[in-house]
Amino acid sequence: MIDPLKSAGPLMVWAVVLGFVYAECGFVVGMFLPGDSLLLAAGVVLAEHGREFDAWALSVCTVMVAVGGNHTGYAIGERTGTRLLARKDGRVLNERNLDRAGRFFEHWGFWAVVAARWMPFVRTIAPMLAGAAHMGRRKFFLASLLGAVGWVPLLVLLGYYGSGLLDYHPWLRPLATGVVIFMFAAGTTYGLWRYRQEMSKPVDDSGTLVSALHE
Repeated sequence: MIDPLKSAGPLMVWAVVLGFVYAECGFVVGMFLPGDSLLLAAGVVLAEHGREFDAWALSVCTVMVAVGGNHTGYAIGERTGTRLLARKDGRVLNERNLDRAGRFFEHWGFWAVVAARWMPFVRTIAPMLAGAAHMGRRKFFLASLLGAVGWVPLLVLLGYYGSGLLDYHPWLRPLATGVVIFMFAAGTTYGLWRYRQEMSKPVDDSGTLVSALHE
């Protein structure tokens, strides 16, 4: 017999992780989602249920989803051109932040896409910048794949195996699980609220132009 309460946790982890990672890597709303803490929390929750295979399988599937999300962002940037519209008085989507991300991308090119996995703001913007600058698709795919392989499994498996250190104090494991779930829920709620706040502001007509990459 399958205990639905036992399986609900891992199933929810799969759904949330795959959905959030795709959104974070492909759409503007992803800038406001807690991707890093989500992956750590996923590992901790799966460890609570003793699902080691799930931790590895989820890592592989999430890598593929992260690459797919990046290609969505690439297509959006390629379709909309080089102009990224900032928001007037935006705390995140403002001219200064977009300009900094653009300069970082122009300077590092291929490695910017790889390193962007570890930079919450740039992680979402880099694929759009790559598409806008017409970076070669094969080159972008390789950079995206390398970045995802170095990002997703490390955090998920760190959460899973790191939680094993709590075995010496069994009462700490459910407490730690509750804390990471709360932090993820709070971060998501705040992020979505911040996204609505940013998008409600008028568009900054000056925009941000990203020059073509030097291949």
